[in-house]
Amino acid sequence: MRTAYSVETVRAAERELMARLPDGTLMQRAAAGLAAACADLLGRVYGSRVALLVGSGDNGGDALYAGARLARRGAGVTAILLTPERAHASGLAALRRAGGRAVGTSDAEALIERADLVVDGIVGIGGKGGLRPEAAPLAAAAERSRAAVVAVDLPSGVDVETGEVRGTALRADLTVTFGTHKPGLLIDPAREYAGVVRLVDIGLALPLDAVELEALQHADVARLLPLPSAETDKYRRGVVGIAAGSARYPGAAVLAVAGALRGGAGAVRYVGPAGVAVIARFPETLVSDGGPKKAGRVQAWVVGPGAGDDAATVAEVLATDVPVLLDADGLRLADPTAVRERTAPTLMTPHAGEAAALLGVAREEVEGARLASVRELAGRYAATVLLKGSTTLVAEAGGAGAVRVNPTGTGWLATAGSGDVLSGLAGSLLAAGLTGVDAASVAAYLHGLSARFAADGAPVGAHDVADGIPGAWRDVRG
Repeated sequence: MRTAYSVETVRAAERELMARLPDGTLMQRAAAGLAAACADLLGRVYGSRVALLVGSGDNGGDALYAGARLARRGAGVTAILLTPERAHASGLAALRRAGGRAVGTSDAEALIERADLVVDGIVGIGGKGGLRPEAAPLAAAAERSRAAVVAVDLPSGVDVETGEVRGTALRADLTVTFGTHKPGLLIDPAREYAGVVRLVDIGLALPLDAVELEALQHADVARLLPLPSAETDKYRRGVVGIAAGSARYPGAAVLAVAGALRGGAGAVRYVGPAGVAVIARFPETLVSDGGPKKAGRVQAWVVGPGAGDDAATVAEVLATDVPVLLDADGLRLADPTAVRERTAPTLMTPHAGEAAALLGVAREEVEGARLASVRELAGRYAATVLLKGSTTLVAEAGGAGAVRVNPTGTGWLATAGSGDVLSGLAGSLLAAGLTGVDAASVAAYLHGLSARFAADGAPVGAHDVADGIPGAWRDVRG
């Protein structure tokens, strides 16, 4: 599992380690990893032109020491000092001894545009807000140039704690981060600025109980997948109820059932006005026209996709004592007090627009502050929340603890009905016995992986994503 820690936790670990090491050892470890990553990106170091954008903090020192290593291998290295009087003195001396040079910002843009590689060491993990006015032209020049851009620990101008970008930021092709991932490197919009992220181990001892973000990997998902044993029957595997669809949106019901049938539960019960369409596509579905109370025993419910204005069904499902997944129209129709007072788990799966409506803010506010928004929703509704989007986030009920970020998302999922597939898939995993956080995380992982496989570089529909889930499942299990 990939983990990310807050700035405070990282700094505490760095202080503890530095107290046991000779002075400067930690920076030399970081610089060695940074220089190796730069060399890999360049391919040929000898004769290459490297521009270092150097601020006043330790990131500037890392860049200077890495530049010295590249200069010793034959690169032409120039450090552009944004604040010459505050540049890291030992790093600057090392660069000069290695044959590199340092200049001010007067000719910086021309140097950047001629460079093969630009190293962003302007701002460290303590930076807040966008780049300052004197640094913004350098970021623009790097973006205009044909140079590869490597960020030191994080792209300058992004908020490393939240993933927010509140002004001008520098876009990197590669970010070399030290010790651990930082939240902003895994969450959009900042993740978009980070490019590929490479983690360099510098020996930090980080507490397991202070993880800020988690990103599941194949092995984690494989461990969580519900697998039948020799004596398992369809009821022991779990039965998921789907209350979805309407005369206007029968397809939502079909797609939610499609996701549910591939999610590991032993059976799917459907209630709603789209029974004929569901049976025509999936004859194995158990269809009832008597509403949720008369549908038969289920271990979890999914309610809301394409439901229109059927608030009565949403209320009936929320009154049950099994896990409930609320999606789409169900989010709008649900009584917040009824959600908060449920004793069984609740999983809410809004996209940014739906989350904004629930929080009473503009959509742009949610999209710009995804981590804060998912925590706020989970706290306000006492429910597990899966916030869909370019980086899907999952927060535990109450909003405390580590938030999970899904690494498999793809822009091809921005297609009508894909969220209905996700809700059915996650509901099936709930019925199979997974917790709300695990069901949401595993569903998002498989959903994204399925879309990647189904798309293979071309547009796909939601039904393609549903059909691809078994392949994603098999890939995860290896």
